[in-house]
Amino acid sequence: APAASRARHAAPAAPAPETPAAAGSGEPKKSAAKTSAPSAAAVASAAYVTPIVRKFAREKGIDLTTVTGTGVGGRIRKQDVEEAAVKAVEAAKAARAAKAAEMTRPAPPTAAPASAPAPSSRPAVDTTLRGKTEKMSRLRQVIAERMIASLQTSAQLTTVVEVDVTRVAALRGLAKNDFYAKNGTRLTFLPFFVAAATEALKAHPKINATIDGTQVTYHDVEHIGIAVDTPRGLLVPVVKNAGDLSIPGLARRINDLAARTRENKVNPDELSGSTFTITNTGSGGALFDTPIINQPEVAILGLGAIQKQPRVVKDTDGGEAIAIRSVCYLALSYDHRLVDGADAARYLMTVKKRLEEGDFAGELGL
Repeated sequence: APAASRARHAAPAAPAPETPAAAGSGEPKKSAAKTSAPSAAAVASAAYVTPIVRKFAREKGIDLTTVTGTGVGGRIRKQDVEEAAVKAVEAAKAARAAKAAEMTRPAPPTAAPASAPAPSSRPAVDTTLRGKTEKMSRLRQVIAERMIASLQTSAQLTTVVEVDVTRVAALRGLAKNDFYAKNGTRLTFLPFFVAAATEALKAHPKINATIDGTQVTYHDVEHIGIAVDTPRGLLVPVVKNAGDLSIPGLARRINDLAARTRENKVNPDELSGSTFTITNTGSGGALFDTPIINQPEVAILGLGAIQKQPRVVKDTDGGEAIAIRSVCYLALSYDHRLVDGADAARYLMTVKKRLEEGDFAGELGL
């Protein structure tokens, strides 16, 4: 008995292995530790770690109680720490990737009521003018007076033709990047239309005329007014001697005048003296319009929106085929006191032929 007592005091008894509760005991066994705590085996294996491995684990930021040893008796080796470090890095990367994906993932669309239209289909409400009464601005009064006077002075009607501008569109697509680099301004469709319209004026002097009472002046220059939409109202700066300008020259002059007109930086001389006016109603998406003549001129040309449409064309063998073409409408309002419908049609057909030929490559350096 004394020997047994000395043995009990000399060494602690080994922990008894966990066993299921005895059948029929009626009392389940209580858990000695929470499930999140490291297992007894992991703690035991962590105790058998060399100083070198412990130092390596600290450098890698690895908790040894989370590492399962693969050495003899469950001893943790350096290789086990390295493997745990690699897994930790991979887990961190996966977590960051998941967080980034969550942040960039678009929010799920909110289902709108079936009866409500999509928000994008509703125009913005102008709260600055609704329900307001005010006096017309001086510029608006002048525009109104001139429009009424124009309609009361001349007998106006409009002729419309369709034009295929596919070749012009292709040339513009090829040249626009180099054009900007060489000329410092954008190449829009407008210079092509102005060039064709101006050349046609030389062949049809009736369209490039003004009426003063019973006297008609047929001009020997082409001063082209370009209607510009500004916050203050519609203004018409004038490209003087447009018939002497190439496509690059027209582009520079038009873009410069339009920009300065919107910024209210043009002088009165640049807003007067036109012999013929062009308005680009297609810039707002309109197919065509019936523009009012800018008195005392006898005609004004409206440019419609350019759209791709299926059209019947002639193939290389002379047969007919359906192709996708870039087309638009040209609307010429004219003063029937001087210009007849046949005159208007002939002028428009000259413009149409010039644009459909698309012979502008030389002016663009192509």
